[in-house]
Amino acid sequence: MRFLKKLFYGIIVFIMLACAGILVLAFSPDMTKSLSETLYGEHGLLSDLGKSNASEEGGAGESTGLTGDAEDSAYRIADGVLAADEIAGYVAPIRGSLNLPSQVSSRNGYQPVNMSGEELAEEQAEELDEQLDTGITGDEYVFDAEFYPYYHMLNAQMQHLYRQIYANAVQLQGSFAPVEQVNTAQLKNVFEAVYNDHPELFWLETGYSCKYRSGGECVEITLSYNRTAKKLDQAKKEFEAAAQSIVSGASNYGTETAKEMYVHDELIKKASYSLSSAMNQSAYSALVNGDTVCAGYSRAFQYMMQQLGIPCYYCTGYSGEDHAWNIIRIGDTYYNVDVTWDDTDPSTYDYFNKTDAQFVGTHVRTGMSVYLPPCGSLDAETVISEPAGDSNVVAGITLNPNPQQPLTWTPKEQEKEKNSVSFVSGGDVYSLEKAGLSEDAVQTTLQAYYQNCLKQMTDRGAGQQSFSNVVPKYVLAEIEKAYGTGDYEAGYVKEGLQKLERDHFAIQIQVQELGGNYYRLYHNIYTW
Repeated sequence: MRFLKKLFYGIIVFIMLACAGILVLAFSPDMTKSLSETLYGEHGLLSDLGKSNASEEGGAGESTGLTGDAEDSAYRIADGVLAADEIAGYVAPIRGSLNLPSQVSSRNGYQPVNMSGEELAEEQAEELDEQLDTGITGDEYVFDAEFYPYYHMLNAQMQHLYRQIYANAVQLQGSFAPVEQVNTAQLKNVFEAVYNDHPELFWLETGYSCKYRSGGECVEITLSYNRTAKKLDQAKKEFEAAAQSIVSGASNYGTETAKEMYVHDELIKKASYSLSSAMNQSAYSALVNGDTVCAGYSRAFQYMMQQLGIPCYYCTGYSGEDHAWNIIRIGDTYYNVDVTWDDTDPSTYDYFNKTDAQFVGTHVRTGMSVYLPPCGSLDAETVISEPAGDSNVVAGITLNPNPQQPLTWTPKEQEKEKNSVSFVSGGDVYSLEKAGLSEDAVQTTLQAYYQNCLKQMTDRGAGQQSFSNVVPKYVLAEIEKAYGTGDYEAGYVKEGLQKLERDHFAIQIQVQELGGNYYRLYHNIYTW
């Protein structure tokens, strides 16, 4: 009897605590969000369970795009979309590793591509198939890989669909049947590719609609246009005039960097950041309306650099919230540029021509943007000059650890100078004199490299830190393999985290060729 009485009171107490917990969460959205992230977030306690259930219910890439986690579906690349040889050279840092500066962290506003859909019964789908044609196929269009990278990420079938969507958008066509068989998940990625490649289509909205069969196969695509479509000829004149006023000024400078800086500065003068701006996902909002969000800045910058003949891409990702910026090629090197975050009072170059290693704590690419070229320079820091001159930039690479995709980079062959030889190994000549080094400045084994990294990591403390060290070519090959397989974690990361009393680690590395078969490695790490 006593046992039943205790059980009864225990149940009552449990119910009261549960009700109290529900009330607390109801009146504290932040706490609810935090709990949800802890349990079901990307690295949450129950995230693997959710993924397991999802894989049992349907294969990867076969989702209609209408169910499941909204964030996941916004960034997923569906099966059957990418070209067979498309490999991401960029490796995103973990989102939790971001360390966002308060002055600019709220300057976002990018809206990912979104689809509204209607599932049709089979009879309705068959009837629509008979009634609807493919509209304009766009087969005459050719897109240069240098300026339209998203098109060239796609396989032949998806490229055909891309051309169709582009051609119909140019002509303001509404609804049409897809020219290739495509499911809704694939369609979202193809539409994203069209939208990201073409800032000149300022009248095209980020949202579109699709009617589809129960299995997800698209039957009808309907594009949406903003208000400029009603008077498009006039809007085009206004847009071109605003863009040309900046482009013509930039054309007076002789170097790519000087032109880029001029466009960067004039765009900041032209536009102001405003979340409430109209049509703020378009280049038109920045150049004509004069107020916009990150998407508008980035698409305007992309368009004007394209007009100057300088490859510049629209890059989408995450910086505390959904965010957009640019990737630009200057000479043979790609850089990140975030005009939105440079538009402060006073304006800055804090986010101008930065490497992936320098963006590791603030920007994470998502979706198809991970297939854009990696950004890196051999310099530890890009030197900014006045528009009349050029920046002192040396071409380089960024080394990104990826256990699933081992790296396959080969250093440039060195000129062999026998009069400054330190030693010869495996046919390679090693010259400390040519590299300008002393013996005690070099880590000559993989274990010595690990010990040097561990010491510098722990000496500098937790958070976002940077350090460098020097290794010969034969050790660089071992380091490359260690980051490719994940062996570097046991080499120094686990012990370093233990000493710093932290649980997580993110890293990106730049490699500088010093000569004489010696290399300097710049490490940008974040521990939390």
